[in-house]
Amino acid sequence: MKFLRKILDNLEPKFLKDGPLEKLFPIYEATDTILFSTSEKTESGPHIRDSVDNKRIMILVVVALLPCYIFGAINIGFQTAQISGTVQSAWENFIIGMGVILPVLAMTFAVGGFWEILFAVVRKHPISEGFLVTCALIPLVMPPTIPLWQVAIATTFGIVIGKEIFGGVGMNIFNPALVARAFIFFAYPSQISGDKVWLHADGVSGATALAVPAAVENGNAVDLLMNITQFNYSWSNMFWGYIPGSIGETNKLLIILGVLFLVFTKIANWRIIAGALIGLLGTATLTNIMAPLSSNTMLTLPPHYHLVMGGFLFGMAFMATEPVTGAHTDKGRWIYGILIGALTVIIRSINPAYPEGTMLAILLMNAFAPLIDYYVVQGKIKRRMARYAAE
Repeated sequence: MKFLRKILDNLEPKFLKDGPLEKLFPIYEATDTILFSTSEKTESGPHIRDSVDNKRIMILVVVALLPCYIFGAINIGFQTAQISGTVQSAWENFIIGMGVILPVLAMTFAVGGFWEILFAVVRKHPISEGFLVTCALIPLVMPPTIPLWQVAIATTFGIVIGKEIFGGVGMNIFNPALVARAFIFFAYPSQISGDKVWLHADGVSGATALAVPAAVENGNAVDLLMNITQFNYSWSNMFWGYIPGSIGETNKLLIILGVLFLVFTKIANWRIIAGALIGLLGTATLTNIMAPLSSNTMLTLPPHYHLVMGGFLFGMAFMATEPVTGAHTDKGRWIYGILIGALTVIIRSINPAYPEGTMLAILLMNAFAPLIDYYVVQGKIKRRMARYAAE
């Protein structure tokens, strides 16, 4: 490491002001701070000492996502073998799956890195670490059969329109990874919804779990799922993740372990998670009560099925808790989380064209998070004024 430190120190003058590579200083700064701790010191108070900086926070989030990548690869190989009627070991499944995931991941980081560096150089500010998490999340919310050129366009849209036009990390109001997924959904819906989201090379396709009850009226959701022969849509199998779906959303145990890790390291706020669970379970219970009054089969989905179907747990764990676009007050986080959970069930149940719901619920609440915080703060101010006036 001393050898690298010496090389970087010798190169530094070329990137400083009036140096021949001055415009490329953000690239040098990013390389230096990734390999070594920053040497910058605050010039005015307050002085806060903390061993965890932004880069370390981003790295911890990526670490929490790694198990989702590993299982995502195994599941891709498993589903491929199941459709083709072959039997493979977990290692063989993993190798097949990584052959699908690595090109998507490489495309995402190449395109995302290009835009991040370009905006950093043009704006003359350091390269933000946030793009690492954004680029790590985007492949996980995509189906494995997504074309690479669509991944490139979605990543561009998510980073440029979802983040950079607002001023970069810390200024954006929408989660960039969800903006990328939303773009794919609305621009190329056949690639991410319906019964084509898991298409084998031989042309064999199968509907995702949420698409099954959404396509039938006057039915019982659980019975319909149990009658599917191509995939095992039992509750336990959906929990363990051996089902079609986006790359990182299927194994619920690994997602739960990941979010517990983020809560333990204080990167994710538990109030948002608890609120989302309350909102989803409570609203799903209400839809079950209303089910006999409607022909909508989605209303019959039990609350515990909503938990393990689709991307709710993944979105709640890694996207709803994202600190920039979520609520920042404690009371606001409860409201924010509860509304995400409730809207997920409402969108799933009421809109047959989009049986997922989590993505739109989080994006909608991203837009309302500042308003929620505003009224929470104003409420506290009014209560304090009333208390002091009484005294």
